[in-house]
Amino acid sequence: MSQHFSILIIDDEQAQADAIAGYLKKKGYAVTIADSGTAGVRGFENASFDLVLTDYKMPDITGAEVLRKLKEIQPEIPVIVMTAYGSIESAVDLMKQGAFDYLQKPIDLDELTIAIQRAEERATLLSENAMLKQELRQRYSFDNIISQSDEMEAVLNTVARVAPSLASVLICGESGTGKELIARAVHHASNRSDGPFIPVNCAAIPESLFESELFGHEKGAFTGADQRRIGKFEQAKGGTLFIDEVGDIPLPVQVKLLRAIQLREIERLGGTDTISLDVRIVAATNRKLEEMIREGDFREDLYYRLNVITVQLPPLRSRKADIPPLVEHFIAKYCEENGKPALGISKEALDALLRYGFPGNIRELENSIQRAVVMTRGNTITVADLPTQLTAQSESASEKSHDLQLGDLNEKVEALERALIRKALEESSGNQSKAAELLHISERTLRYKLGKYGI
Repeated sequence: MSQHFSILIIDDEQAQADAIAGYLKKKGYAVTIADSGTAGVRGFENASFDLVLTDYKMPDITGAEVLRKLKEIQPEIPVIVMTAYGSIESAVDLMKQGAFDYLQKPIDLDELTIAIQRAEERATLLSENAMLKQELRQRYSFDNIISQSDEMEAVLNTVARVAPSLASVLICGESGTGKELIARAVHHASNRSDGPFIPVNCAAIPESLFESELFGHEKGAFTGADQRRIGKFEQAKGGTLFIDEVGDIPLPVQVKLLRAIQLREIERLGGTDTISLDVRIVAATNRKLEEMIREGDFREDLYYRLNVITVQLPPLRSRKADIPPLVEHFIAKYCEENGKPALGISKEALDALLRYGFPGNIRELENSIQRAVVMTRGNTITVADLPTQLTAQSESASEKSHDLQLGDLNEKVEALERALIRKALEESSGNQSKAAELLHISERTLRYKLGKYGI
């Protein structure tokens, strides 16, 4: 990729800039030099670059200012800051401002090479994910994958790589993490996208009906079978069969499923004709299949047939960066669905969502926002509009952290005030006069704080 990767070096020390440029050109990179921060920003505005190396201390503007200006022009541009005046504190600050990496002068060329290679890999990842999302949006109106976290970017990169193949995919993750959404992404980005996507939820099928549901049955195969039924495998011909909660399949049916995948053929229940299969298998589970294998509840040979490629979906609590865009998406969705004007969300309410653990993952977040959109009386969703269990847990976590974690004193005090006011209102059954007495403040003060905190 290096021959197509262009780098802008911004450094007022000409000798060092020339030395780094010469080294990178030998590596096959296209290199441009700017001798000041201002010149570098101007050059960046007028040309396209894949990476910027900037000095931190320059006579006109600092590297931090260069970083800020470049991010305004192109938010995704990776910027590596070089300085001889650095410290741990300034490095952390620069990373928070969006720097891709931070190198101390004199520059170690091996470290520089590794940093640039990482930037190239990230650029490839972003490009592949962008192409996948664009393809799904344009061709299939599939724009429900809302993410900006590194964890989900890695998932989408795997989806982009595996989708064009015929390999079976096993999607693992807790309930509510969006496993079917990812399965549909695999299908729609594959060569089978014009074929059907057939989901089957194994957790919802009675054990006695598994074979009929998957493989179909002939008329008279069992009591009540008054006509032929085409099973999910045949329905998915030329497309994708999504087997959700595959860990719930009974052992006797697992044997027949394994045979169908191995031989790529089935027989309907009660039938004798062999039916060839042209189906791609995508399975999903929220259970630990390895433990089920050890306990004898899941066949090891079937596991390896299904698990050619693994996609591990992280829980929502492990990718908090996705909560704000998801909240924005769900607010817009349910405002439109309920015929409401566009709503905002208060900082306190968003903070509560970010503190909450979401055991139900995205499904629970969506339900919480749907409720809030319906319940709110104003044009902004507040903490009072969120489910009680959500705010109770987030406040409890906040209270426990007051004497353990340092931070902004005002924020800590406000969080504690909110928690105490809610507790007083709960104990007084919502009577503000009694709540004020419990808190030893005037009712007027209480009303002021209720308005301040959106309670």
